[in-house]
Amino acid sequence: MIEQHEVLQVLVDSCPSFSKDAQEHVAEYGNDLLYVAAGAFARHLLALQEEGSTSSLQGAAAVIEHLHIHGSPWVRAFATIGLLEGVQNTWSHSGSDPELFVQFLGPESARWWKGLNNFWSGAATHVKGEA
Repeated sequence: MIEQHEVLQVLVDSCPSFSKDAQEHVAEYGNDLLYVAAGAFARHLLALQEEGSTSSLQGAAAVIEHLHIHGSPWVRAFATIGLLEGVQNTWSHSGSDPELFVQFLGPESARWWKGLNNFWSGAATHVKGEA
């Protein structure tokens, strides 16, 4: 099971071009404030998308899928709220279509991506008695 303290290294291992950003994050924050690192990762993925680096985007999506499947509960939530939502927000605020990233997602990540879309569009529902 992937734990919180392992996330940053897992991201770098899957996307070596993120190494410099990760090192800067560690220099400033240590291995803490991973949601800040998620924003940097989303900006990095946007740059890769703008460069047309499909293989790097595939690797990044694969690691997000891996975190969803093999992560601790905290890591699984981070994969959705930190990483996927980070891509959606960063890309849309820059004028890029975040839906371009969907083609690279595995099934679990795609399910959570759709859930985020449903939540933000107001289409999300819950079972009576659940929060």
